[in-house]
Amino acid sequence: MQNFIFQNTTKLIFGKGSIASLANAIPSTARLLLVFGGGSVRTNGVYDQVIASLSLHTTTEFWGIEPNPTVETIRKAVLVGKDCRADYVLAIGGGSVLDAVKLIACAIPSNDDAWQLVLNGKLIKNPLPFASVMTLPATGSEMNRGSVISNKATQEKFAFYAQYPQFSILDPETTFSLPKVQLANGIADTFVHVMEQYLTTPNQSLLMDRWAEGILQVLVEIAPSVLANNRDYDVMSQFMLAATMALNGFISMGVSQDWATHMIGHELTALHGIDHAQSLAIVLPGTMKVLQTQKAEKILQYGARVWGILQGDDNQRITKSIEATETFFRSLGLATRLSQLQIGDATIMEIEKRFMQRNVHFGEARTVTAQVTTAILNEVR
Repeated sequence: MQNFIFQNTTKLIFGKGSIASLANAIPSTARLLLVFGGGSVRTNGVYDQVIASLSLHTTTEFWGIEPNPTVETIRKAVLVGKDCRADYVLAIGGGSVLDAVKLIACAIPSNDDAWQLVLNGKLIKNPLPFASVMTLPATGSEMNRGSVISNKATQEKFAFYAQYPQFSILDPETTFSLPKVQLANGIADTFVHVMEQYLTTPNQSLLMDRWAEGILQVLVEIAPSVLANNRDYDVMSQFMLAATMALNGFISMGVSQDWATHMIGHELTALHGIDHAQSLAIVLPGTMKVLQTQKAEKILQYGARVWGILQGDDNQRITKSIEATETFFRSLGLATRLSQLQIGDATIMEIEKRFMQRNVHFGEARTVTAQVTTAILNEVR
């Protein structure tokens, strides 16, 4: 097991009616910037609950954070925040809204452009405190430091790291009105988050492996119920907590991590605007196929423990494990081939060019270069 330091400072407030706790969770003297997405919280009752809870606070609203949040929209929010002299930022929505808020909280007190903060985290000084009311299980952003920001002008998408949310409110009832595509994306996103931390090198941490496999097993078990009836409070509670636990550092202590699938997927989203989780559902099976020799022991363990694949020689079991993963994504209604989204050679060549220019080396063994990326994408054409 590798040396590690673990600290997660986010307070989770979970369960029915928990939005009412906003009144006491944020100082009454705070000048709040409330940041929203496209408006679904107006129809599902979340907005009314938030406003009622904050009736004694000074608030300013910003609407319009899109999926795969862009720096162009974030700049507008930063101007609003500066104008109202906000000293606390609250995200109300899904992971994209919170990802945006992480950058907004850094950019409001800064004289640097928001994109420069993404490119160079050393420029960040004295960011504002922020928190979230989450309405979509998926990204795990509610309990980690990370976010991903897109730049429409340059067709780029990069990871960005801020501080932790002070707290996050998770009320499973806020998920009851989510459309099926968002539920499918959330399941796939959560699944791949776990795989990026798990599918690396065997025998690093027995505990991390079992925790990761437990989350994967829960996702496989509840996925049909989530898609069939997302108004089942108990099922959505399981889903919401699984999404949080998948990316809050609890399964990555002392173990190597991959993240090549995410880095490749970010490029597909940057170039074509496809859903983040959809990009992952396409790329992960390709990553497993191309790196199956390097990852053989862990794929065999994954196949046995998550899918019950015990019959056949090693090569057969590895193939079955990859096929089971792809079949799972298809069962969610997601594409697993680039051609299904009309993405072809031009995109593969552009990603290879970008990665060559950046001299990338992704993955737990730093073996995923531009050329390996091309091989991965060719596997899932």
